[in-house]
Formats: sequence, structure tokens, C-alpha cells
Amino acid sequence: MTAIKHALQRDIFTPNDERLLSIVNVCKAGKKKRNCFLCATVTTERPVQVNVVKVKKSDKGDFYKRQTAWGLRDLAVVDAKDAVKENPEFDLHFDKVYKWVASSTVEKNTFISCIWKLNQRYLRKKIDFINVSSQLLEELPKVAEESVPSGENQSVTGGDEESVDEYQELNAREEQDIEIMMEGCEYAISNAEAFAEKLSRELQVLDGANIQSIMASEKQVNILMKLLDEALKEVDQIELKLSSYEEMLQSVKEQMDQISESNHLIHLSNTNNVKLLSEIEFLVNHMDLAKGHIKALQEGDLTSSRGIEACTNAADALLQCMNVALRPGHDMLQAVKQQQQRFGDLREQFARRLASHLNSVFVHQFNQNFLQLCNRPYSLSVAGHDQSSTLAQHSAELTLPNHHPFHRDLLRYAKLMEWLKNTDYGKYEGLTKNYMDYLSRLYEREIKDFFEVAKIKMTGTTREGKKFGLHGSSGKLTGSTSSLNKLSVQSSGSRRSQSSSLLDMGNMSASDLDVADRTKFDKIFEQVLSELEPLCLAEQDFISKFFKLQQHQSISGTTTNEAEEMDGGTLSRSYTSGVPQTISSEKDMIRQMMTKIFRCIEPELNNLIALGDKIDSFNSLYMLVKMSHHVWTAQNVDPASFLSTTLGNVLVTVKRNFDKCISNQMKQMDEVKISKKSKVGILPFVAEFEEFAALAESIFKNAERRGDLDKAYTKLIRAVFVSVEKVANESQKTPRDVVMMENFHHIFATLSRLKISCLEAEKKEAKQKYTDHLQSYVIYSLGQPLEKLNHFFEGVEARVAQGIREEEVSYQLAFNKQELRKVIKEYPGKEVKKGLDNLYKKVDKHLCEEENLLQVVWHSMQDEFIRQYKHFEGLIARCYPGSGITMEFTIQDILDYCSSIAQSH
Repeated sequence: MTAIKHALQRDIFTPNDERLLSIVNVCKAGKKKRNCFLCATVTTERPVQVNVVKVKKSDKGDFYKRQTAWGLRDLAVVDAKDAVKENPEFDLHFDKVYKWVASSTVEKNTFISCIWKLNQRYLRKKIDFINVSSQLLEELPKVAEESVPSGENQSVTGGDEESVDEYQELNAREEQDIEIMMEGCEYAISNAEAFAEKLSRELQVLDGANIQSIMASEKQVNILMKLLDEALKEVDQIELKLSSYEEMLQSVKEQMDQISESNHLIHLSNTNNVKLLSEIEFLVNHMDLAKGHIKALQEGDLTSSRGIEACTNAADALLQCMNVALRPGHDMLQAVKQQQQRFGDLREQFARRLASHLNSVFVHQFNQNFLQLCNRPYSLSVAGHDQSSTLAQHSAELTLPNHHPFHRDLLRYAKLMEWLKNTDYGKYEGLTKNYMDYLSRLYEREIKDFFEVAKIKMTGTTREGKKFGLHGSSGKLTGSTSSLNKLSVQSSGSRRSQSSSLLDMGNMSASDLDVADRTKFDKIFEQVLSELEPLCLAEQDFISKFFKLQQHQSISGTTTNEAEEMDGGTLSRSYTSGVPQTISSEKDMIRQMMTKIFRCIEPELNNLIALGDKIDSFNSLYMLVKMSHHVWTAQNVDPASFLSTTLGNVLVTVKRNFDKCISNQMKQMDEVKISKKSKVGILPFVAEFEEFAALAESIFKNAERRGDLDKAYTKLIRAVFVSVEKVANESQKTPRDVVMMENFHHIFATLSRLKISCLEAEKKEAKQKYTDHLQSYVIYSLGQPLEKLNHFFEGVEARVAQGIREEEVSYQLAFNKQELRKVIKEYPGKEVKKGLDNLYKKVDKHLCEEENLLQVVWHSMQDEFIRQYKHFEGLIARCYPGSGITMEFTIQDILDYCSSIAQSH
């Protein structure tokens, strides 16, 4: 243990200016035994600090390291567990209880005794020693007495410096003297006992010499003793003075400790004062509202720009004061509570005043705009249409009032509305409802009057106005009507004047309409959409800015086609303790507000569309193109906006009308009936398809909805093909081939002229049908003038087909040379010309003048007749060789006959 103490003193405590007084080998109670050492130490510098240090070996086991240190002044209790029986366990109560088990009871008692001595010596606060023998606290254990060092440290009971070292290392000089002495004796190492006896004898000789010398100098000794006695007296006096000095120093130490504690308290007080000042400055800087702001909130002018700016700044300052992030504990201060209550009263008072003023502004602006609306020359009465003001209404401009001044005046309050939204959502929502109520009534009146003017311009100043009267604000049309159930195919000269239009899906005939009327409708419809679009966009932009709603936040998903309905203008919000909880996004709120304000736009547009479709079904084409373009434009700006949604809903209606128009045309084609007494010519629905296609191509040029027209084209052209064949099959007056030839030629010419890319296949099909039926008609007609000759050569060809050689046909009784000459004589040149002339007249009766195919058919017949002539000559040459039989007319004669007949007619 002595070697361990020496090593600990040298390696751990000497570098830290500490002296090791006692040591005990311990381990923690109740755990796996990992030994360590508890050391009692004192510092070498004053004031002396007494510590209990825990030291343990390193993991490698080659050196010791200091692990934990506790000040002795922090030790409250020393529990030895048992004062009677020997027990190695003991507890030390510092900040918590540390339980230890010593390696031996002697080491434990020595360590506890040392702690008691140090407590008595250095601490005013006495440590509680429990379960410790009283004898142990009064006497130093034997082990401690035996371990008193002779040089460096003094006994613990000695008083000034406690130490229990049992070993003292020799200094260098002592080591040198011992070496010289051992070198003088040869057996100092080999015979230690003899060397020790020699040293003992020499010591005795020296002691005797010293005694003799002392006895020889008795007088000097007496003088020395006297001096020693005087020195002892001086030492006693010095000790008395030192004791008094020590008491004085002890009192000074106590005073210094008190001064130190006072300084600590003063420093703590200053720190607290600084912190308190910081907290007060924070509250004063962040929760103090200027008097000017308070006056502006209570009495500020909300009508002038300067007053609105002052109120806005004051409201922002109030909001900052109310929203300041208080530090912990601030909300418990009475002054803070009072200030917050004052801010709440100011907020409530200003919010009430602001809401009342804005409501007044809404009412004033509504009344002013409503009076201006009533004074306009084209304003219509609610009960119905005033017939006496027709001219004034017809001359009115088709424009909607501009609300920019109203928006400009209200936008001055935009920041205040944002403040109201953040502080009192109930009043903010109330203002929102009031605004929607006032504006919905105003816009409803303006938009209804606007649409009434549009309807009057569509009907009142056109030829349709003579037939229809406008009754009421709904714009219902009444007048003479005629339904188209059957089409009578009349002569080509009067067909267009007597037949009804297949494309007229209303109750008027196509003869009452013209391009000018359709162009006028197109301009009026475009003007209506052009007026509505900026009106809606301006109002939506104003709502976003005034009510502080975000227009451009991203909305996932597809665009909805119907806006959400609002019951009584109530927005989709729920409340908990006055704080709004948003159910839908602010973008949905904008759309809901727009739907409430402009709730009459969609019905009015649908009424206008119904009127346009009733006037002329061609108008559905114009409306589809215009509406599609405006929907496309609105969706590029904002796919989820009210304008985009509303126009999208109306576009669905327009598309339905367009599809209905196409379906009715196809239905009417199926119901076509032809006249048995007149030739067919170009069928009405074929001509009307041409008219429809020409107009559609001009309307849908570069249109976004070209695909809808292409689909309609495909349906219509197939229906036209089927109906043409149906009429051709049912025709009795006009040959089927003529009906097919003329109508498919007309269709082919129309498609070639219009160059509709989606109908290329149908164009080729129409050309093929025209060519086939032209050839069929020509062949069928040419068999009539040379009927007997045709029958004769058909018989000849039949015999050849049966296997009779061509040169042997002339030996057949029915087909000999004499029979051939008889048949040829029946067709001299004059008869042929006469037959061709009759054929020309018959073809002329079959064909219509509109298509102008007579010369084409006649030229084809001429070519076919020449082909047959050459065929007959070939048969005569092969079947009747050397007979010299020839036709009585030549090819040149045929050409002359045909040319002469064509010129004469």
C-alpha cells in the first residue's frame, strides 16, 4: 500500500499541488468488483481545499488516472454501517449516496478517522458521522501512528500538516555518502551482518567521543542550555503571537468569505436588474401603441386617402402589438393583461367602424350605379319590353358598364380588408356577403339589359324581326312556324324556291336567311363574349386584390365544369372560437364569389344560344367556333377560373346544339320523298351539304374545334351517300344511273373545290361512283337506237361462244349474209341520225340543267357508239370475210351526226 501511495503522490497529486493524506482500496457495493482507490488530499496552496478523490487503474493497467473528485465541504454524512462489529462497508453522502466496500476494516477505519480529523481542522460545517465508534473519532489508529513519516510530512495529530507516509526516499547526498562508505568496506555487500556490526561499533565510538566532548565542554553546554531555555521562551512567545495572528487571520477569512458572498449577491442583483430592464424594455417597445395610432383607430377619417393611410398604418401597428411573441411569464403580468385587453377593445372598435363604413360605401356605390343604369336609353323594364322604345333600344350600343371607378375607390381599402381578415374574420365574411349581395343584384340588372339589347339586335332590325315579337325579358320568340317533315323534289328551275332547308333546325325556312344575317349574328355573339370576358376578369382581379385571395395558387386535378352552389351567399367555412378553418382553397372562394355575383350569366348565355339556334341552325357553327376560342383563351389564363368554368358549361350546350343540328339533318335525309312526275336532278340535301360545307370551312378556318367539324363531315357525307342511293332506287321518272351520276358528280366537284382533308376517301369514292354510273347509263342508252343490229351481233357472239368458228357463223341460217344485209339496211344514215337525235332528246330530258352534264354524257355516248361501230366492223370482217358487207354509215358520219345534233340543241 505504501508503494501505491508513493506512486499516486508522484504521478497524480504532486502535479496538481496536492498532498495525499489517506487512501483506502474500495469497490462499489452490489456490483461486479472493480477496485479503485479513495484518497483524502489537501492542497499545498492557501486557502487549503480538502478533497476526496476517486482514482482507478487505466484499462491497460500500467498507470493510474484521476476519475472523480468531491470537495469535503460537500460531504454531508459518513455512514460506517456498524459501530460495534467490523464491517468493510461504508457510505459517503455527497450530492447522492455512494456505497463502498473497503478491502479491509483497518483501511476503512483509517480513512474515516482521517476524514474526521480534516473536518475538525478545516471545516466550520461539521460532517455527520453515524455508526462510527467514538474511540475511532478520538484516537488515531495504530496503523496511522506507525505510518508517521520522518521527513517530508508531519503526523495528522501533530497539528500543522497531516501526513501518514511510512516511507521517505533518500536524497542524492545521502545516497552518495552510503556509496562511499560501502566502497571503503570490501564485504559491505557480501557480508551485511559484519558490515552492520562494524557500523554499530563505529557508531558507539562516535557516541562515546561525543559524550566525552560534551562532558569536556560542560560550561559551554550550560551556556547552550541556558540559550536553549531562552530560545524556548522566545518560541513560546512567537507561538502565542502566531496563535493570535492565526485567530486574526481566521476572522479575516470569515470576513472575506462574507464579503465574497456579498459580492456574489450584488452581482446576482445586478444581473437580475439588467434582465428585468431588458424585459421591461421589450414589453414597452413591442406593446406600446403610439397616441397618434390610437387616435387614428378611434377617430380616423375613412373617406380621404390620407385618413385611410393613417388608419392602415395604425391598424398594422395594432396588429403587430397584438401578435408580439411574449416570453414565458409575460402573460401573467397584470399590465400585460390590461394592455392586451385595451388592444382587443381597440381592434373591436375599429373593426366595427371599418365594417360599417365599407357597408356604407357598398350601398352608395350600388345606388349610384343602379341610378345610372336606370337612366340609360336602352334600359328595359323588368315587367317586359316597352314597344314604344324600340328605336332607342335598337340604336343602343352593345356594351356593358365599366366598374373600374368603383373598383379603384374600393381598392384604397384593400390593406384594411386584409387586416380585417386577419383580426376579425366574422366581420370580414359579413362584408364579403354584403358585397356579393349588392353586386349580384347590380350585375344581374346590367347583364339582363345587355342581353336584351343583344336579342333585339339579332331579331328586331332584321327580316326576322318582322315575323317575331320580343315578349318579356326572357326573349321568347313567337311567330309563324312550319315544320319540315317531307321534301318534295320539284323541277330543277324551282327546287330552291320551293324546298325547305335541311339545315334549318328552327322554325324558319332558309329562304328568309342570308349571309349578311349570319355575319351579323356572328358579330353580335362575338361582341357579347368580348364584353363579358373583360367584365368577369376585371371583377375577379378586383375580388382577389380587395379581399386578399390568392388567384394563382396551383390547383391539382382537372378543371371542374360546374361551380359550387352557395346557399344564401354563405361561404364554405366553419369556425372554432372565432378562428376560420378553411374547407376549400382561396381559389375556390374566388370562384364561389364569382358564381354568386354573376349567377345570371350562364342562363342568359343559354337563352341567347337558344335564340340564335332558333333563328338559324347555321348559327350553331358560329357559336361553336367563337365559344371554343373564348374557352381556350380563358383556360390559358386560369383553367379553374369562374370564366373558364362558365364558358365551358355553355360550350357543352353549344356542342349539343351542333350535334343536334347534324343529327336532324341526317334524320331529314332519311325522310326524303321524291315526286313521281318530275325528274330528280341534284337532290336538295346534296346542294345543302355543299352550302353547309362551304360555310363551315369559312367559319372553322384555323378554329380550335376543327375535330368536331371533321366528325360531322364524316357522318353527313355517309348519310348523303346512303340517301342518294335510296332516292335513285326509288326514282321512276329519272333513271337510277342518272340520279347517281349527277349527284355523285356534284359531290365530287364540291369536295374537290373545298379540299376537305378528312373527306379524301369519300371524294375518291364519289368520283368512282360517278364514273361507274356514267358508263352504265351510256351503255344502257346506246342500246336503244340500233336495237336490231345489237341483237343480231349479240347472237353472233353467242354462237362463237358456243364453239362455232367465226368464219362458219355465216353458214348459220339465222346469221347468214342475207340476214346481215337486211339488218344493216334497216339502219341507213338518216335513220341512225334520227335515232341519235331521239337519244339526245331523251338524255336531255333525263339530265338536269344545273349540273350541265349533257355534253359530257353525249361525248361519252359518241365514244361508246364509235367503239360499238368498230366492234361490229370487226365481227363482220372476221365472221363474213370477203363478203364486202359494210355499214351504210362511217365513223366520220357518226361524228358529223353527233356534232350536228349537239349544235342544233
